[in-house]
Amino acid sequence: MTRLVRKRAHWLLPCAVAGAMLASLPQRSSAADDPREWLQKMNQALATRNYDGTFFHLSEGRVETMRIVHRVRAGRVIERLQSLDGSGREFVRNNGELTCYLPDQHTVLVEPRPAHGPFLGSLPQFGAGADEFYRIETLPSTRVLGRAARVIAVNPKDQFRFGYRLWLDESTAMPLKTQLCDSRGQVIEQIFFARLDMPESIPDSDLAPAVRTEGMRWVRQGPSQDTASPTLSAFRASELPPGFHLTVAGAQTIGGASVPASHLVYSDGLATVSVFVEAQPGAATGAAAGTDTAPSSPPEPPMQGLARVGSGFAFSTVVQGHQVTAVGEVPAQTVEFIAHSVKSSGAAELPRR
Repeated sequence: MTRLVRKRAHWLLPCAVAGAMLASLPQRSSAADDPREWLQKMNQALATRNYDGTFFHLSEGRVETMRIVHRVRAGRVIERLQSLDGSGREFVRNNGELTCYLPDQHTVLVEPRPAHGPFLGSLPQFGAGADEFYRIETLPSTRVLGRAARVIAVNPKDQFRFGYRLWLDESTAMPLKTQLCDSRGQVIEQIFFARLDMPESIPDSDLAPAVRTEGMRWVRQGPSQDTASPTLSAFRASELPPGFHLTVAGAQTIGGASVPASHLVYSDGLATVSVFVEAQPGAATGAAAGTDTAPSSPPEPPMQGLARVGSGFAFSTVVQGHQVTAVGEVPAQTVEFIAHSVKSSGAAELPRR
């Protein structure tokens, strides 16, 4: 059953692994020592600079070599993330569309992706009250790739969220090395660059995928919608870990599904958990048809249980006859907590913040 949860989670957030693989990565810095200001400079660098680098991604005892190319030209962003070994996967975002080339699954997945914000994901901006749940501090400086590096630590104050350690280039604020850590400071995932260039221009050829797509299956993920069906829209988490609140409520078509799932996003301003609520396949088939005709094949059993997804977790359960899956780059107990608290209610509006 855990394999089913993991497989479904990859459909729910097929490119989230790419987004979570680089919780780090230029803008000329000032002499300010405030670590929050350095995080802002890093985020701005990720979104506005050209860069081309090769890095090692270490997770769960495995090492994968990746290349990242990011180009900004006349306000248009094109990005490419390529696995140089292992799965051979590539992810290309051209402004508002993300294409995931998955040769290990013989699939090409195309989905809408907002044009704003860096493709690879960086530390979100800290909102008011974030200090209640994280401690942000500057650690002793060091050197990475022969460059002076400022070290920033973002430590969680409880067990419901992960923390970060980031090594930022002193002259550009570009992250040269990053670690994702649990509440005890143990490293979960690590990324460090072997090469990082920031050229004035990047040719189109460096942004074109190298994957051969002949014979691969193409799947177009539906765009997010404002609402799901009235039944699904009524589902909300009745309880949340401290600091988390609802930030998005909409609908998302998953894979080749004909009916969109309810899509809820909960965040504490840094960590994010996506929750998908789907009607179970075939749940009402017999009643709606009004016949005793047996289905041609038995419905798939509901998914229940926990699975590791990238550096985070996914947890699936059944609530009031609906499949509920929570997934995010957070500890296992956080996705379990949120998934178990989801239930149908009359309040389908986004809460006031």
